[in-house]
Amino acid sequence: MKDQLGSYIAGFFKLESAGGILLMLAAVLALICSNTPLQSWYDLLFSTPVGIRVGALEIEKPLLLWINDGLMAVFFFLVGLELKRELLEGELADRRNVILPGVGAVGGMIVPALIYVLLNRGNSVALQGWAIPAVTDIAFALGVLRLLGSRVPVSIKIFLTSLAIFDDVGAIVIIAVFYTANISLTSMIVVLCCLPVLFWFNRRNVESKSLYILVGIVMWVAMLKSGVHATLTGVILAMFIPLRSTSEPDYSPVKSLESDLHGAVTYFILPVFAFANAGVTLQGLGAEQFLHSVPLGIALGLLIGKQIGVFVPCWLCVKLGWASLPRDMNWGGLYGTAILCGIGFTMSLFIGSLAFEETGLSNLFDERLGIILGSVLSGIAGYLVLHYTLREDRT
Repeated sequence: MKDQLGSYIAGFFKLESAGGILLMLAAVLALICSNTPLQSWYDLLFSTPVGIRVGALEIEKPLLLWINDGLMAVFFFLVGLELKRELLEGELADRRNVILPGVGAVGGMIVPALIYVLLNRGNSVALQGWAIPAVTDIAFALGVLRLLGSRVPVSIKIFLTSLAIFDDVGAIVIIAVFYTANISLTSMIVVLCCLPVLFWFNRRNVESKSLYILVGIVMWVAMLKSGVHATLTGVILAMFIPLRSTSEPDYSPVKSLESDLHGAVTYFILPVFAFANAGVTLQGLGAEQFLHSVPLGIALGLLIGKQIGVFVPCWLCVKLGWASLPRDMNWGGLYGTAILCGIGFTMSLFIGSLAFEETGLSNLFDERLGIILGSVLSGIAGYLVLHYTLREDRT
């Protein structure tokens, strides 16, 4: 019996969609906990203060913020590693492969943000969340895509992944520029002092992961104290990891770290983040809560804004001759993929926490309603469009 259970578990983790399924289960479990007698335990767990003290240096935060500031820094580190590899030797190393997903990513961030702003104009508090519908959750989007199986051409997967990379870069810039608190000069000096050390490691082809991580931890603590969001440390650190080894031609420190972190991020960090942040209380909710300008703006931004923002600029680029559709992709496949970009779950929840929960703003709305509604509808609609389009292509 144990052997059979073990084989089932091993088989599950071999599935391409396993990460997306775990994210979904974590979100559902959070909703269950938030709408049953377990709610008090759920709230108590993530509000529990956790502190670390070394001499005069002390960091004390609720468990929720350790997850959002600490674990998500590891996620952004992995994003940075993937970005560096793709830019240097992956799909994005060829400029011809950059135009279409790049244009789609820019449009897919601008249009949802405009929809949100139009619905919340005049409300300075609500406008803090303008970037929530502007980002895509690549883990969920690829998970839905993989449910369609082998009928999905490789070109669609590459396009969606490339677009998501540009989307992640946009999210990083948004967090750095718009969701940064008052900056501590002393802490920023410490951060800036770490950069030449990392640069020296890189130029000297230092391949010791522990040395990079040690400097990264110092930089993360300083970034946390500086007022700039600490998760950006992960992206900065990734840029200094060498892509190729000088001592072993077949070894890549970047790829090695990607491989080491992929399982932990996919099967632990992202599900934990989803469980900690997706707990929405649905008791007593009515049309008034769903139709509030904040959740409504987020839901419409994800469901309508994303598909328009991604599809229309890409269509114009192709029609104007600036780019061409990838091989094996037709307009229906592009449109279905654009709808899937409306799944904003993880990144939207993260930016929502920066916009409202970590700023101490007191709100009469729950932005997570819009995130969950818009993401679920986008996932269902994108799946149906691609299922119909790809089925028609085969006949």
